Amino acid sequence: MPYDPYDAFLLVSFGGPESNDDVIPFLENVTRGRNIPKERLAEVGQHYYLYDGVSPINQQCRDLIAAVRDDLAGAGVDLPIYWGNRFWTPMLTETVAQMARDGVRRAVALATSAYSNYSSHRAYLDDIAAAREAVGPDAPDIELIRPFFDHPGFIEPLVEHTRDALDRLPEDQRPAAHLLFSAHSIPTAMADASGAPGHGYGPGGAYAAQLAEVARLISERLGEDHPYDLVYQSRSGPPSQPWLEPDVNDRLAELAQEGVTAVVVVPYGFVSDHMEVVYDLDNEARETAEELGMHFVRAHSPGTHPRFVTMVRELVAERASGAEPFGLTSLPSCHDCPEGCCRQR
Repeated sequence: MPYDPYDAFLLVSFGGPESNDDVIPFLENVTRGRNIPKERLAEVGQHYYLYDGVSPINQQCRDLIAAVRDDLAGAGVDLPIYWGNRFWTPMLTETVAQMARDGVRRAVALATSAYSNYSSHRAYLDDIAAAREAVGPDAPDIELIRPFFDHPGFIEPLVEHTRDALDRLPEDQRPAAHLLFSAHSIPTAMADASGAPGHGYGPGGAYAAQLAEVARLISERLGEDHPYDLVYQSRSGPPSQPWLEPDVNDRLAELAQEGVTAVVVVPYGFVSDHMEVVYDLDNEARETAEELGMHFVRAHSPGTHPRFVTMVRELVAERASGAEPFGLTSLPSCHDCPEGCCRQR
């Protein structure tokens, strides 16, 4: 069986608060060591308080785990599933300790992020290594699945959800609707350092190159001639530090000046509709569009789309067999990132 090398599957995610009392401690975990003023934490905390302190991400992880468990069982794969977060319960180190107590010796892990950069891939590798070190010699080996940005199981749900979003626009607005593919902004220095050394990526590194290719793939598969742009959201750094641009709100203002009256925003930089999607897009970007007199619809991320769920099983089998990474682009991908890959600058 292709899954035989592993005796467990581990989902690794970011984590999020699930009550008002959790919000500030969670944000302190996320920003530890970065000297973020308490006033800034309180400001960001307001985003969560709008939702009674509950981030959607933990429930989305539970839903994904349930769907993956059913999919594995349907394929005759008996692989226990564990879940550990980087910044909130269940914490990754505690989960790895439980795996050790349960006798797990070799696990395959999936991060809830599809792209290559420090925050979305290398940080997960580092945190897995730190958790294993904290647990000690009984900690299981844990192999992290590669970035899966161009896998059909990621692309196809985004195409379907974009088409559904277009259908939610008024009929007379659909033909000329403008697509905005939105991803999390990161510092330009971090972006430039994304990807394996020597791969020859230009400015923006592997992260920008992968985002550009995924936008192209989605646009081509829609089968409709919609203009589109790549935009960024959720910037959190100081104004003096360059981050990837344009910001989604800035581009909305430009499009309004260009006469665009309808937009569909596709959160293709994300796996699920977590807080940065529901607040930064459903609140801030929607409000910007409405003030500009534009029709605004936001597509869903992959979530628990059946094709995304089967992709997880396919990626586990790919990793177990050592097969060449399968994707829809020619961009390089690898099972194991070199030591210098996607380092933070």
